[in-house]
Amino acid sequence: MPHQDPAARVGNFDEVALGWDWKTAVKEAHRCLLCKTPQCVSNCPAEIDIPGFIQKIAGGEFLEAARILRDSSALPAVCGRVCPQETQCELTCVLGRKFQPVAIGRLERFASDYALFEEELPVPEPAPPTAKKVAVVGAGPAGITVAGDLVKLGHEITLFEALHEP
Repeated sequence: MPHQDPAARVGNFDEVALGWDWKTAVKEAHRCLLCKTPQCVSNCPAEIDIPGFIQKIAGGEFLEAARILRDSSALPAVCGRVCPQETQCELTCVLGRKFQPVAIGRLERFASDYALFEEELPVPEPAPPTAKKVAVVGAGPAGITVAGDLVKLGHEITLFEALHEP
């Protein structure tokens, strides 16, 4: 993945990792074997349709890939950056047995960024408010996912995360 030049990044707060262009993403997406029983999905806490969104990227349907991601994840652009894919979905990628696994996290980031910066992906309407309040403890991938799912159902969410100790 390309990175911002060190001389430039000392003077700004932009992301260091710049993400992939569409050609790189399409090339990587074509590596996916579209397994009949995709282990990557069963090892994903958000149960994202990984082969589905990757197939859309391979076909140049980037906005459709982002829709698939958003259906399962409240914050796919964040998860594409911080979710530990190497110990979850990418760990069980069949290609990883002999080669590098498909870079699922980078493809997730690409599709999500495309929807944020290139085309407008409409925000889905939440269900009517239920007046139920739910506390979610832990803002990791699983906590964020469950919070997003509960918001879609109309519940009011408070997300709690502990500060890291030095």
